[in-house]
Amino acid sequence: MEKDNLLLIFTRNPELGKCKTRLASVIGNESALEIYKFLLARTSEITKGLEADKAVFYSDNVVVDDLWDNQHYNKREQRGQDLGERMLNAFQWGFEQGYQKILIIGSDLYDLSSEDLKTAFKALEKNEFVIGPASDGGYYLLGMKQLKKELFQDKSWGKASVLEDTLKDLKGQSLQLLEIRNDVDLYEDIKDIDVFQKFLKKTYDQ
Repeated sequence: MEKDNLLLIFTRNPELGKCKTRLASVIGNESALEIYKFLLARTSEITKGLEADKAVFYSDNVVVDDLWDNQHYNKREQRGQDLGERMLNAFQWGFEQGYQKILIIGSDLYDLSSEDLKTAFKALEKNEFVIGPASDGGYYLLGMKQLKKELFQDKSWGKASVLEDTLKDLKGQSLQLLEIRNDVDLYEDIKDIDVFQKFLKKTYDQ
């Protein structure tokens, strides 16, 4: 049976000292973990009602009873040595399940909306690929209708060259770029945003 849309959500298991480490180096592990949990809840909120099948890929181990409702989300574990290999394996699994259009996002974006995700799936009706560029030189969303393995190979993951290198791989392909969004990795990403002040205040009150 042919299936249509699949959203892959990559997430880290929210454990103290293991998530948002660059942010934690400034604000401490406890506040960084609280912020990551807040971002996870935000991602769940904007994806739950999306008209697409959804799969959460955990960094370490699958958690049965958490904010990712078992009714709405398939749950799996990331497999691979680096981020590229793990994303490749997730896309490969999705295409093997028979999905036609597949998107992948992380779980550390505050300003991503469900409208952005609808726009991305719509972009794949006329294009083979869609990318949401991140302001740090990476991307916050990647979508495709056919697996292109080169996109996941020979990249310096976490560096500012990822988007540029990915676009080189897609030269000559039909591609739509979405609006630039800012993922949360550094203190500078959140210091001026109102919604994060309660977490930062807690840090400096200690």
